[in-house]
Amino acid sequence: MKRILDIGNCGPDHAGIARFFKQHFDCEVAQADRAADALEQLKAQPFDLVVVNRKLDIDYSDGLEVIREIKSTPDLAEVPVMMITNYAEHQDAAVAAGAVRGFGKLEYHKPETLQRVQSVLDD
Repeated sequence: MKRILDIGNCGPDHAGIARFFKQHFDCEVAQADRAADALEQLKAQPFDLVVVNRKLDIDYSDGLEVIREIKSTPDLAEVPVMMITNYAEHQDAAVAAGAVRGFGKLEYHKPETLQRVQSVLDD
C-alpha cells in the first residue's frame, strides 16, 4: 500500500485529494496542517509521495518554503514532492526547488494528472 502525505489543505480539499488518490491507487492519505507537523511525520515513517498546497490553509504560509525545507533535509530529500496549484508559474517554481510537477485541484479529471502521479507511485 502506498503512503501519501497531504500538507496544508483544508478539510474539504483534503477529502477531494484523498478521493482522487484512493480512486486510482491502493493507498492511504495522511494529513499535516503545518510544515513542522509534516516534517515530524516524514521523519517518523516513510511516504511514497508528498503533496503540498501552494498556500497552507491554516496560516496561508508558502507551500514552496515547505518543499524547500523537505528537499534540504538530507533524510527526506529523495521523497517525491508535488505542489497542488492550478498556476503554471508556481508549478515551475516548485520544480525548480526539487519537486516533481504537480497538479491543481481543478485537474483531477485530466489524464495527464493521473499519468504524472502514476509516474511517481507506480515505481
